Amino acid sequence: MIVMSQFNKLISEQLETMDKLLFIQSEIERCQEIEKELVELQQQSKLDSIHQEISMMKKELKEIQKVFQDQTNEVIQVYAEEKVLI
Repeated sequence: MIVMSQFNKLISEQLETMDKLLFIQSEIERCQEIEKELVELQQQSKLDSIHQEISMMKKELKEIQKVFQDQTNEVIQVYAEEKVLI
């Protein structure tokens, strides 16, 4: 039961990470739309700012994807260990 509790905890953490990942992805898409509009309006100073924001969010997205992958690996490991105990 302890292993199952750990498994459930890991799944819960992974769902939270997935929520963050989806949020950042949607924010990147939103900013890219703004970027497109600014390019059309040729507002270079605001364009530079949005480029910076997109770049920071892409970096954050990569970090969250790494956390998610690590969590996935841990979930697989705990699940495999649980199957051995059964």
